[in-house]
Amino acid sequence: MPITPYLSANVFDPETTKAMGVALERVCRDLGLSLTSDAMTESVAKVIIELAQGGESDATRLYQKALAHFRGPG
Repeated sequence: MPITPYLSANVFDPETTKAMGVALERVCRDLGLSLTSDAMTESVAKVIIELAQGGESDATRLYQKALAHFRGPG
């Protein structure tokens, strides 16, 4: 699922945008979320966007950090 519907005014280079989309799909799959435009998927997208705004552009690290955010410590 592309992350672009969630980007609003945020602009990222194509490689980062692709990495964010990959991370979004992986996190949603691992959390058992459908890839639809719903509140939970939007929450995942927002976390990934925040991570990318902080400078992270690697799909695996975006995925790991976003998944950790939702799963919490442990």
